[in-house]
Amino acid sequence: MMLRGFYTAGAGMIAQQRRYEMISNNVANVNTPGYKEDQGTLRAFPKMLLHAIERSPQGGHRQTPIGTLATGVYMQEGVLNFAQGDLRETAIATDAALQEVAGATRGTLVYKIQTADGQERYTRNGHFAMTRDGFLGTQDGQYVVDERGRRIAINNASIKIAADGTVTNEDGTTQRIAVVEINQPNRLVKEGTGLLRLTEGGQARQATPLRQYEVKQGFIERSNVDPQRAMTDMMGAYRTFEANQKVLQTYDRSMEKAVNEVGRV
Repeated sequence: MMLRGFYTAGAGMIAQQRRYEMISNNVANVNTPGYKEDQGTLRAFPKMLLHAIERSPQGGHRQTPIGTLATGVYMQEGVLNFAQGDLRETAIATDAALQEVAGATRGTLVYKIQTADGQERYTRNGHFAMTRDGFLGTQDGQYVVDERGRRIAINNASIKIAADGTVTNEDGTTQRIAVVEINQPNRLVKEGTGLLRLTEGGQARQATPLRQYEVKQGFIERSNVDPQRAMTDMMGAYRTFEANQKVLQTYDRSMEKAVNEVGRV
């Protein structure tokens, strides 16, 4: 029983350490445009059913259930919180915040991105810029594409972006930014630099402009991390880690005492 408690406290420390690291990453990205916070859930390991083994009057042994025993916790795989972030005005022509129409989407909406090697990715970070080769892209040079999967050519940074996502150049050429709906947001995983990858089983379909979303030129979407709540959660995780650590130290002293006393017998 003593060793069982030892492992339970150790599992609690590991779970709280991972929770602390996850929240710390959220806090570090509180000013990252379009950042969606990671959320984790603590789950208990499967409970054990304990039995008392007794001699049976008819001979042999019988087992009498006496209850269940929890054996520790673990942090379940983190999921993304896709709640809409607040919008902040930047007055930069290439910035385009994605604002969802409340209740019009079952999943989440994201911009479609094409990487330099042609792979499909997604993002909520609308802090765009003109790439070196003259296309609308992310800050690290990935390409924003239109509804037909083509890169969006721009003459310069002086473009107009309508509420439906249509980009108009000075010469009058137009292309509409591709916005897709992901019905299973849990299939999206982060890849760094604000990009999201859709894992196997996930589906993306074209979203309907104005009915499901509006594009706000000259705005960016803030991170949806609540810094005050995140700091409170960080302190809670740290204190719980310390509490489990003290339990572990108590078990350690008890085991040391037991070994020393047994050695004197």
